[in-house]
Amino acid sequence: MNGDQHHMPDMDGITITDNKAGSMNDQKVTMMHPMTFFWGKNAEILFSGWPGTRDGMYALALICIFFLALIVEWLSNSKLIRPGSSNVVAGVLQTLLHVLKVGLAYMLMLALMSFNGGVFMVALAGHLMGFLVFGSRAFNDTKEVAYQKTSDLPPVAC
Repeated sequence: MNGDQHHMPDMDGITITDNKAGSMNDQKVTMMHPMTFFWGKNAEILFSGWPGTRDGMYALALICIFFLALIVEWLSNSKLIRPGSSNVVAGVLQTLLHVLKVGLAYMLMLALMSFNGGVFMVALAGHLMGFLVFGSRAFNDTKEVAYQKTSDLPPVAC
């Protein structure tokens, strides 16, 4: 048959058979993506082939996810724009910080879409630690007025 033949997906993924005229090559491409939480180090997080199957790379991936969540909380609760800054400079800086925060939050969401239980747990731990240190009253000056603005950025709403 001339042209490509595409078979229906089976339980193992998608099978693509290439039967072009004059070609005897058949390729089978299998793509699997878990749709429920699983536990284990063999996962792909954010990039193809990363972290792979090595324990050390999986641990590095979990550390990166933890710090990604921690940075999102820091940006969500930081006051980096100094009083007295010009409105234009403050507005541009505020916009850049917002884009950075949202971009990192989206990367964290995509990492969570790996459905790996370890990734989920360290993301929660990163948010917990980040909020505890940067957003809660535990390590902040309690003399602030309750209605005082606590961040330069608006809250992230999903």
